[in-house]
Amino acid sequence: MDDLYAVRPDAAVTRQLCALAELGDVPAEVAEQADRRLHSALIRPVRYLVDAGGARLRPRLLLAVIDLLGGDVSRYTPLAAAMELMHTGSLIVDDVQDRAILRRGRAPAHAVFGIATAVNAGTAAYFTFDQALRHTVPDDVVLRAAVTETCLGVLRSAHAGQGLDLEGHRAEMDAAVAAGCGREVQHLVRLTHRLKSGAPVRACMETGALLAGAGEDVQAALGAFGETVGVSYQVIDDVLDLDGVVRGGTATKRAGEDLFNGKVTMPLAHAVDLLEKARMTHLWKGLRDGRAGRRRVAKAAETLRACGALDASRSEAFTRLRCAWQRVEDLVEDSPKTRALWTLAHQAVSRQLSA
Repeated sequence: MDDLYAVRPDAAVTRQLCALAELGDVPAEVAEQADRRLHSALIRPVRYLVDAGGARLRPRLLLAVIDLLGGDVSRYTPLAAAMELMHTGSLIVDDVQDRAILRRGRAPAHAVFGIATAVNAGTAAYFTFDQALRHTVPDDVVLRAAVTETCLGVLRSAHAGQGLDLEGHRAEMDAAVAAGCGREVQHLVRLTHRLKSGAPVRACMETGALLAGAGEDVQAALGAFGETVGVSYQVIDDVLDLDGVVRGGTATKRAGEDLFNGKVTMPLAHAVDLLEKARMTHLWKGLRDGRAGRRRVAKAAETLRACGALDASRSEAFTRLRCAWQRVEDLVEDSPKTRALWTLAHQAVSRQLSA
């Protein structure tokens, strides 16, 4: 991690950020000042959130796949670190767009460093993978191109998912509530989760398979499993939102944040089919505009629990996870490393990973 995003100002690191080997005829004292400012503007906001903890799911899955398929894990740790930095950058931007007030148990980056700095630092973190690739596969142009294509593809997918998320699904939810059928809005929420959360995990596992030299069928199966891990993780996140996300006994996200924002989540989408139409209409009307107070949000959360929407969401997440894993099991020999990958993924979705 420090080789890509150093804790303290480091000339070698800031040159990488500038995509320059050197700063030319810039005087030494000016170069030192530039290093400090670049560190403050681009690295500190990201390290602030990285150092707050987190499950490190993406790098752990990347390395677990490489290990499973017989690759050299130690060789690819810089790329694993880059995956976590990219993810952290997306969280920083996401917090700005969602007006979040808590992330990993502390104030979000934009509240500490300012919105403009946070957005710039967050988006700059997306481009750390090419630096990591130069460290890990400097001489294999074909492999670097394949991994680069995978990483660029996930950036497009994630931005598309964020676009759907920002647009919201209110009109579709209106139609679902009016018709008393949640099928279409459930599909839309799943698609959003697939692009925003599933694609990044897919990319990590596909990259691991690429680096380990796996065949196309194994790459595809692991990629599909990774996507399902990401989607299932997000569905469970929708469920946990009602009580607030807690890690190590500390709240990392305020309870009911999605409901406060009038956001259509999977439990809300399932509730359309589980509640009487009049009750669902009343529930949605009170949340739709993102102006609900604490009492209304608490009451809505209780209604979602009582009607079975949380159980339906959990069942969907784990059923899909098991089905996707079956395809991997059909192609990869059973071993302790295979079982370790399943355990890691299942625990991540279950939120049993240590920070």
